[in-house]
Amino acid sequence: MSTRKLGPFDVTALGLGCMNLSHAYGAPPPVEQAERLLLAALDAGVTLFDTAALYGFGANETLVGRVLQPHRQRITLASKGGMAGVTGDDGVVRRVIDGRPESVIRNCEDSLRRLRTDVIDLYYLHRWDKKVPIEDSVGAMSRLVEQGKVRTLGLSEVSAVTLRKAHAVHPITAVQTEYSLWTRNPEIAVLAACRELGVTFVPFSPVARGFLCDAVHDVTAFDAKDIRRGMPRFDPTNHARNLALLPGYKAIAQEAGCTPAQLALAWLLHQGTDLIPIPGTTSEAHLHENMGALDVRLDAALLARLDAHINQRTVAGHRYGAQARVEVDTEEFAEA
Repeated sequence: MSTRKLGPFDVTALGLGCMNLSHAYGAPPPVEQAERLLLAALDAGVTLFDTAALYGFGANETLVGRVLQPHRQRITLASKGGMAGVTGDDGVVRRVIDGRPESVIRNCEDSLRRLRTDVIDLYYLHRWDKKVPIEDSVGAMSRLVEQGKVRTLGLSEVSAVTLRKAHAVHPITAVQTEYSLWTRNPEIAVLAACRELGVTFVPFSPVARGFLCDAVHDVTAFDAKDIRRGMPRFDPTNHARNLALLPGYKAIAQEAGCTPAQLALAWLLHQGTDLIPIPGTTSEAHLHENMGALDVRLDAALLARLDAHINQRTVAGHRYGAQARVEVDTEEFAEA
């Protein structure tokens, strides 16, 4: 199994994003199915498992902790705080971004309990709370390292400027941001900053939230709670334009001797050995398909054709809606 460096850890070149076992794309799978998927990933050799306090408002960490605690020494465990579910006065749990030191520390302690572990290997700030200096949030996280509750620190959806500020407070091991053929924002500045500082880059949504799997054809069929309903690229008008990219993309996959999903993952793996994508799935068949991307080899000419075919100029629509774009700190391309 191919491995890559993640700070002090050697992990599989593809990790597992656990989010959609509890969150985001409509109704989660039955618990038994989610448990089997995690164990199948372990059996397939996956050693990096990524979760967060936000996912299922704690349910995902509880699931991961229950299933993987007996195998804790075999895995590198990543979670995130600074964005979590908070119960309001009306009894409704809502997503809240809160990077105050006391909140980040509380999030971590809650995560440790749900994950059934004494230490989290990689702890991310899920979102930079722009009301709180990044130095304050990361300073609190550094105290978690000093206390032995966390081994290394990461950031999610941050710009190169914010990364540098955080790294000056405490070494940052990883930056996690959406990155795929159809989301190229990290190429503006943060990938270069990561390489300058020796920070591993962890792409999430590496198969474009299912689009590059050739699995999203009818956006009107999305579950009412599917987060893609609020994403401009899946708006029916933009989606129709984006679907026109698929025939050429699938032809390249066929030429490369792999599936569309494997092509998307292989493209990322070829962007550098300092990238560790974390595809998520609820299907054991798709899990094994994804792992097959480790064996796909793409030459320079084919990579160039992919770059030209799907990129920020050919994809229609922003990756996030207006409110979410305010919440993230990443450099964004101007809308065409």
